[in-house]
Order: sequence, then structure tokens, then C-alpha cells
Amino acid sequence: MLGGTFDPIHLGHLIVAEEARVRLALDAVVFIPAQVSPLKLQGAFAPAEHRCRMVELAIEDNPYFYLSRIDLERQGPSFTVDTLRAIKASCDTQTELFFIMGADSLGTLKSWRAPQEILRLARIIAVSRPGFELDLTALERDVPGMSQEMEIITAVQVGISSTEIRARLEQGLSIKYQVPAPVEAYIREQGLYSGRRTRVARRVRPCC
Repeated sequence: MLGGTFDPIHLGHLIVAEEARVRLALDAVVFIPAQVSPLKLQGAFAPAEHRCRMVELAIEDNPYFYLSRIDLERQGPSFTVDTLRAIKASCDTQTELFFIMGADSLGTLKSWRAPQEILRLARIIAVSRPGFELDLTALERDVPGMSQEMEIITAVQVGISSTEIRARLEQGLSIKYQVPAPVEAYIREQGLYSGRRTRVARRVRPCC
């Protein structure tokens, strides 16, 4: 599982997902757009139905990638532990869950809701950049048991961020080769982010 606001989804997200899939021989990677991220309580820049559609367009050519609307179908912030509980309950007992996240974000896991239960529900795939070293002692101190419930992989790093993409669009600059071509076309067609400075934090209907 790879969660996020995906505002918008970009090639960096896809590279990380594919690297995790290949390295750990995953049967599938499920992209889970957040309704409202607890770390971004101001809300998203684009409504959920647009972010959802952009994810669909970005992953449509990869048969191992899937979209889940689970976080879009409930009110309030999208807490990871709640998402994992719901997905775990829908799976058979033989299904093993993995949660993909950036290695540099692991230090914040102690402040997430029910971090110990997150580790019980899913193994963490920590995606590290070349040259980045995890302080495993500190991580284990913050969330006991983390080192035993974690896989570390190093993925190709690309200097792309959703924040920078939105800024470029506001300035009228090209985002070609930073997002999949169908996503770029959708952004242009819908007029997303162009001069847009007001966040969207209200409840919106799921995209499909």
C-alpha cells in the first residue's frame, strides 16, 4: 500500500511503487489517496475526485497497480491505522500487508496514531535514497519492534515533488516528464492548480 494526498501524483510516486514491488516480489501495489491527511489538515489543493482520477490515469498501464478509494469514502483525516484495519479486515488470513513510506519519514512514526498497531497490521517498506543512513537505534527506541517489522530498500531518486509541480503550474511552467502524460493532459483540461492558491478541505464525493 502506498498512501498520500497525490496532489498531484508524479513520476517519483510511481518509481517508488515499482521499486518496492520488484524488490519484494509484491503481488500488487495499492495506491490510497487520502481524503484529508492528518499531516496536512489545511486540506488538499485539488478536490478528491480530481486527485483520484489522476491516480487512475497514472497507473492504468501497470497491471500490478490498483487504486483504493477507502480513505475517500469516510469522513475526517485519513489515519493510517484506520486504513490498515479496514484493509486487513477485507483480506483473507494468508494476505500479508506492506506499507510503503519514505525512510526519512520514519522518525515521525512515533507521533502517528497507534504506531504499534500499525506494525502489527503491516510490515513497513522504508524507501531510502542513496547515501541516506537510518538511525535504527533511535527508531527502535521511539517505536519498539520497528526494526523487526521493516524492510529497507534503496530506490532511484528523482527531484520531483507535488509542491514544486503546483508551483510550476501557477507560474505557467512546463511539467512535462514530471508527471505521466495522461495526468498532465488531465490537469490542463481541468485547469487544476493554475493560479490556484486556496486549499480544498471540504468533504467531496468519491471520484467514481
